[in-house]
Amino acid sequence: MAGKYFDEWTIGDKMEHEIRRTVTETDNVLFSAMTYNPQPLHIDAEFAKNSEFGQILVNGTFTFALMAGLSVGDTTLGTLVANLGYDKLVMPKPVFIGDTLRATTEIVDLKESKSRPQAGIVTFRHEMLNQRGEIVCQCLRMALVKRKNAP
Repeated sequence: MAGKYFDEWTIGDKMEHEIRRTVTETDNVLFSAMTYNPQPLHIDAEFAKNSEFGQILVNGTFTFALMAGLSVGDTTLGTLVANLGYDKLVMPKPVFIGDTLRATTEIVDLKESKSRPQAGIVTFRHEMLNQRGEIVCQCLRMALVKRKNAP
């Protein structure tokens, strides 16, 4: 199993996820269409050209979803019980079509689960960086993760 169990994490563990992803126009248009987001900054090149960005701005919820997805293989693949929530989501820099994104994760908290002794709560700090090393998305993700040595 690629994901780690609750017992295998330590606060302060850090990882750089190997998979990188170059964002395409298709990614942005398809995601915007699937989520019924008609924001012209995402889907109208002429409108976007006249914005402060001068070009199409990639849908921020795509960026967030991609960041979470890139982390799964190294964090919770096969060990996740449930994602409990996301907090402190910020997008300090824009993402544009053609940007290549990579994700990093740090373990910032570990808690025993009172209601589920066979699992524990891991708090991950995920960051998404572009090809210039700028943070384009960041959040905390709280996940209920199986224990390897469950009681």
